[in-house]
Parts: sequence; C-alpha cells; structure tokens
Amino acid sequence: MTIISASQAKNSGSYPPGPKGHFLLGSLFEYNSDSLNFLSKCAQEYGDVVFCKGSLFSFYLLNHPDYIQEVLGTKSNQFGKSPRWEWTRRLLGNGILTSEGEFWQRQRRLIQPAFQRERIFAYGQVMVDYTQQLLNSWEDGETRDVYADMLALTLEIIAKSLFQVDEKEAVEVIGKALKNSIEYFEAPSNNLLLFLLPDWFPTSKNLNYLKAVRSLDNVIYTTLNQRRASGQDKGDLLSMLLQIQDEDGTKMSDKQIRDEMIGMLIGGRESTALVLCWTWYLLSQHPEVESKLLEELQTILGGQAPTIADLPQLRYTEKVVMEVMRLYPPVATVGRTALQNCEVAGYPVHAGDTIMMSQWVMHHDPRYFNNPEAFNPDRWEADLIKRLPAFAYFPFSGGPMICIGKSFAMMELVLLLATIAQQFRLKLVPDQKVTLCNPFLVRPKNRIKMLLNKR
Repeated sequence: MTIISASQAKNSGSYPPGPKGHFLLGSLFEYNSDSLNFLSKCAQEYGDVVFCKGSLFSFYLLNHPDYIQEVLGTKSNQFGKSPRWEWTRRLLGNGILTSEGEFWQRQRRLIQPAFQRERIFAYGQVMVDYTQQLLNSWEDGETRDVYADMLALTLEIIAKSLFQVDEKEAVEVIGKALKNSIEYFEAPSNNLLLFLLPDWFPTSKNLNYLKAVRSLDNVIYTTLNQRRASGQDKGDLLSMLLQIQDEDGTKMSDKQIRDEMIGMLIGGRESTALVLCWTWYLLSQHPEVESKLLEELQTILGGQAPTIADLPQLRYTEKVVMEVMRLYPPVATVGRTALQNCEVAGYPVHAGDTIMMSQWVMHHDPRYFNNPEAFNPDRWEADLIKRLPAFAYFPFSGGPMICIGKSFAMMELVLLLATIAQQFRLKLVPDQKVTLCNPFLVRPKNRIKMLLNKR
C-alpha cells in the first residue's frame, strides 16, 4: 500500500488530487457500488487528502490522523454534521446525534451524567442476565443466525437499561421499527432515485419507514406518560432524563426526551451487535486467539458469570474487542460539512463542502498497524492505544462529539463476550460467503450462520 503525503500531493496543484469521476455525479456510482473499497483505493492512489469532484456529489476524503483531528478536534467549531443526517431527522428528531451548536452543547451537558461510570455500572448485571437468558435458549449442535441473535440481545439490554421495557411484544415492536429504519437509511446507496424522493412519497420503503417511526413513538410516549404519571424513579436512563435540568431550572420536553431515547436505542443496539457478530466470525477462524481468550476467562472467572468487578482483569478480552473494532469498525465513515471558508491540511475548503473521514481506511493503514489485515489482539500490548496518533484508531469517533455511550458499549462488549465464550463455541458454517453491506454501517449483507458447540 503506497501512501502519498499531503505535501507531495500539493506539489501537483492547488487542490487535492482525486478520481476524475462523472462531471455531474462525480464518483457517486463507484462509491455506491462498493464504498469501502472505493475509499481504500482513493487513499492508496491519491494520498492523505483526496478530492472527489462532481457538480452534485463531491467531497474531500482525509486519510491522515492529523488532518482528521483538525476537523473532529481542533477546528470542530468550523464544521457541522454531515447532510446525510437530514435523512434521519423524522426518526431521530433533534437529539444529540443530529443537533448542533449551542443546543447540542446544552443537550450533551445535560445527558452526560447519565453515562458516568458509576451510573452505567448499575447496568452490568442486566447485561449478564439477559445474555444468560439467550444462552438458556441455545442448544448444543444447532445452527443460529448470530447477527440476528446479537441484535435481539443488545436490543433487550438497551430497552431494559433505557426505560425498563422488558415485555416481549414491546421489544419486538421496537426491533422491527429499528430494522425498517436502518433499511430506509441505507436504501439511497442502492438506488440513486431515492436521493431525489421525499420521505412522504409512497414507495414501500417510505411507507414502512413512516410506520416504523409511528410505532416507536407509540412505545416511547406511552412509557414516558406512564412514568410521568407514577413519578417513580426506576434507576434507568429515562428516570435520569426526566430529572435532569439546566442551570436555569429548565427540563427537557417530552419531545426532546423522545428524540434522545431513540438515538440511544439505535446506538445501543446496532453498533454493539455488529461488533459481537464480527467477534464470533473472527474467533471461529482464529483458534489460537480463542484459546488465549478462554485461558484468561478460566483464570479470572473460573466458570462464573463476569461482573463489573472483573472488568479490570479481563485485559485480553478487552483487546479482542478492540481488535475486532479495528478490523470491522461498526461505522465505516464520519462526515462533516464546512460552516465557513477555512483550511484543512493546507488546502482551501469552502463553506458547504463535505469532508469525509473513514474509520475503515484508517484502521487498515499499515503506517499505524503492522500487517493490518491480520486479526491480532496482541498488537494492543504495551499500551499501543497511547502510542498511536489520536485519530489512527477512532471506532467511537472523537473530539467533542465522541460517542457519549462509549463506556457503556465497552462494558457491554466485554461482559457479553466473556459470558458467551465461557459456555459456547461458535463455529462458522462451511461454504457460506460472508460479504459486507455497502454503506454507513459495516454489517453483513446476509445472515452469518454459526454452529453452536456447548463447552
């Protein structure tokens, strides 16, 4: 993999190099057909800063940690969130995933206490208990769709932790609604016509999406009204959202709580399930890693269920999770829009220009990761994370807008991996082709079937 520096590229012209593309749509077709491969090729062929030019679709791609840090860190106030978030507003509303500026800062400040370590530790037992319920339903020798199972498990956990919803029917409604919503968000990547159609246009995906939003609203507002009427503090995230208030005494409206809850549901379900799915896929092909993982689990846990007290000692388990997120970051790219004319990596950027940064590309960059395609949790020994540039590895994004649920997610991933791996070995069913879905989330295109072997 040949990497061209920004200084070398700038010698060839005033603006970054990049693929020629279509005069109107730029590289949209290439990007949509295989976004991960396209972005990787751009980094290899054109260097640390790439400009994909088109009249209707153009963007800068940053492939160096220092330049990514400019946009997400030091100059973050000069950039807003990607325009693609506009597609999600009917579902996500104005929560911290979509809001910006002073309103975002207020919401982030209000919500942050709900994700302090002491608060999220209370959910550790919930995570282990629901995992054990799943394992009780598994049978030795059966074949499971591991992605579907992990989605169901992480949804049960976040629904319980968020607002004490554990009724099977309500959880199924939420799960179906979230599935339809994710499919809606990804649909434009598979059909360019959908870029031009408003969400009220009666296509089947639009109708399913609008139905999904109504279903989620019904579950959330019903729960919210019941909680307000009872005045009961159940120790969940909803109770926290109802109680917190700004310095002037202002509390969140029901609509704002609803927006934040939906954002947490999506983030707490999909990303964690993806990391676990890829974990089982990789472990099934690397018995040496699985053996080392089991050795640690036996030494630390001795067959007992893990607790939050065990987390500091489950060092290799955590390294496995970190390595999975390096190879298969749950989110492939993060985008920003320039709010004003500015400069990035020495190049001029105009207000309204789109900047893209890819976790997928950076996590596979040989400048920072030796033999980057190899699954090697041992690479994280000797505090590699502290020696890397800040944005060589950023599965939870970074800067002021780093994922607010990072600590919750890491705790959940380690506890779930430790609980499941002690009791079952998951072996990839032979002769199945595992491919990636195209766009936003790094998820399998089809089911990943695994054979269960009880330990």
